[in-house]
Amino acid sequence: MRLTAGAITAIVFDLDGTLYVSAPLEEAIGRSAARYAGELLGTTADAGGQRLMEVRQRLTDERGTLQTLAVAIETIGGTVSELHRRFAAEIDPRPYLRPDPRVNNLLNGLGRRYTCWLLTNNNRTLTTKILAALAVPEVFHRVITINDTWRPKPDETVLDRLLEELSRPPDQVLFVGDRYDIDLRLPADRGCPVLLTRTVDELMALEALL
Repeated sequence: MRLTAGAITAIVFDLDGTLYVSAPLEEAIGRSAARYAGELLGTTADAGGQRLMEVRQRLTDERGTLQTLAVAIETIGGTVSELHRRFAAEIDPRPYLRPDPRVNNLLNGLGRRYTCWLLTNNNRTLTTKILAALAVPEVFHRVITINDTWRPKPDETVLDRLLEELSRPPDQVLFVGDRYDIDLRLPADRGCPVLLTRTVDELMALEALL
C-alpha cells in the first residue's frame, strides 16, 4: 500500500492495539469483563468469561464480521456504560505500559503535518491513563472515547459525524487501526484510505507510506 502525502490532510488513530500492544493489559480488561458477565449470568467469573467468548464468537460467525466485547455484553443483558464504569474503576494500565520513543517521535512528526484525531472504543478515564502511561505527546486535536456517544465502533452515525466535524473529503482522511472489521471497514466503505497495523513495527511504516 502506498499513500500520497499531498492527498492526506487528517489521520484518525485507534488507540488499543494500534499505538501500543499489551497482552497483559488486554487480559486485565478481559478479566474485568468476565467478572461482569459472571454477575449478569449468576455464575463465576471464569464461567462468565467463557460464556462471553462463546457469545462473541457466535455473533461474529452469524454477522460475518468481528464483533466487539461490548456487543457480546449487551447480548447477555449488560450495558456498555456499566462495562466501562467497571473498566475505569478496576483497571490501572500503568504496570503494563511504558513509553515507546519510536511511537512518540512518529506522532510528533505527523502532528506537525496533519490534523490528528484519536477515536477509541475505550472510556475517557482509561484512555487518559493510557496516554499518560505512554507519555504520548499532545498531538491530538480531538480525542473521542466511548463516553462521547456510548456507540462503540463500528458505527455509521459516529463515523459520519466525525467526517462532518473534520470538514474535509473522505479521501483526505486516513484511518489507522488494528482491527479491520471494527476500525477500518466502515471508513473504507466511505471512501477513506485505511491502514491496518497490528504491531508497533507495522505502525512505524506509516511514515514511509506517507
